[in-house]
Amino acid sequence: MPTRTPSGRSDGTGEGERLQKVLARAGFGSRRAAEALIADGRVTVDGAPARLGQRIDARQERVEVDGVPVSVRDDVVYYLLNKPRRVVTTARDPEGRVTAVDLVPSEPRVFPVGRLDYDTEGLLVLTNDGELAELVTHPRHGIEKAYLAEVSGVPSPGVVRALREGVALDDGRTAPARVRLVQRRGDNAALEIVVHEGRNRIVRRMCEAVGHPVRRLVRTRVGPITDPRLAPGEWRPLRRREVQALYGAASASTIPGSDDSVPD
Repeated sequence: MPTRTPSGRSDGTGEGERLQKVLARAGFGSRRAAEALIADGRVTVDGAPARLGQRIDARQERVEVDGVPVSVRDDVVYYLLNKPRRVVTTARDPEGRVTAVDLVPSEPRVFPVGRLDYDTEGLLVLTNDGELAELVTHPRHGIEKAYLAEVSGVPSPGVVRALREGVALDDGRTAPARVRLVQRRGDNAALEIVVHEGRNRIVRRMCEAVGHPVRRLVRTRVGPITDPRLAPGEWRPLRRREVQALYGAASASTIPGSDDSVPD
């Protein structure tokens, strides 16, 4: 283990793992590429500039590259699940319904990052990395989420514009969203809706407010994470670069004044 200074910070000596090895394992290329990042001053450990040859305790010390946290622990897992309808986004359900956690490996124990409604399908991240979960779900970070909403009726250009600009709900006006009509099917249509708010059932309430209630709702993207090949009920581990991309997206986006929002 690295020894600690009186301030509690590692002095980079001892039996920890070399930082360049940790960075390489985290997906930052070869050890030589990791050494270049350190030499260029782009890496910090617990807020202090990293040094070539420095040893760290990956379980206790916070590593950042260009100000973005790096997942360097070897005891965390990240799953991407395509949640089917009628699955509860909780770890346990008192009514005995199938939960999202039931659909992924039982060990190590993980929890959903955010939530999807019982009848909403689509992509959901599960992990035991509390830091990433906090970054992704905290309202101030405004992580984008994309949905495909099959709605009743065919929204007019004016309705689409209203959804883009914001509509009045009982808990306040919605923030601007990216909305486009992607398909017309008889008397119904499909909309792609990209939001960064986390208010409860936000997409369903937006569509209902403009007179086009949702018939089916599928989340197709969480921040930079998407996978159109993942079938309902299937899961896969997130790739290292996807984990870092999610950390980066959460660290790069901040929405002022949104601390009291409710996760979706």
